[in-house]
Amino acid sequence: MRRFLHVCRLMIIRTVDFFYFPFLRFIPHEVFRYGATGGTNTAFDIFLYFIFYNFVLERQILDLGFVAISPHIAAFLLVFPITFCTGFILAKYITFTASELRGRIQLFRYGLTVLGAILLNYIFLKFFVEHTGLYPTLSKALTTIIVVAFSYLMQRYFSFKTGQAFAFKKG
Repeated sequence: MRRFLHVCRLMIIRTVDFFYFPFLRFIPHEVFRYGATGGTNTAFDIFLYFIFYNFVLERQILDLGFVAISPHIAAFLLVFPITFCTGFILAKYITFTASELRGRIQLFRYGLTVLGAILLNYIFLKFFVEHTGLYPTLSKALTTIIVVAFSYLMQRYFSFKTGQAFAFKKG
């Protein structure tokens, strides 16, 4: 099983790196890998959300007896743990491979980063829509830019920190 997972990891890295060549001069390698794996995980999240909302929950309220959850929120709650795990695995084994932190520390810090991203989404959407009067779609686009930058920096320098996080290269 371990050999299989290693082969899968190498295949994913080779595939991502194959598409990196045209961007070589414009985007650092790690940033490209972050975008590729994050984009893939986001697409996976949307796909799973669609499946859970339409086919698992069949667009019906999820009644747990003590609480009833609307189908769009229930789908989010069911999909979130899956894509949280896939996002962590992709970040740990594909994007930020140089980190020397223990896995459980990385996972805890990754969780804090994700919670921070959820909180920032809420805060900035409320701010842009309700306080500045921007259209919701434009507000979501601006919020996404801010949250992606936050997430990258937090994952790079906190969740998957290396001993050389702020070292300057000579040359």
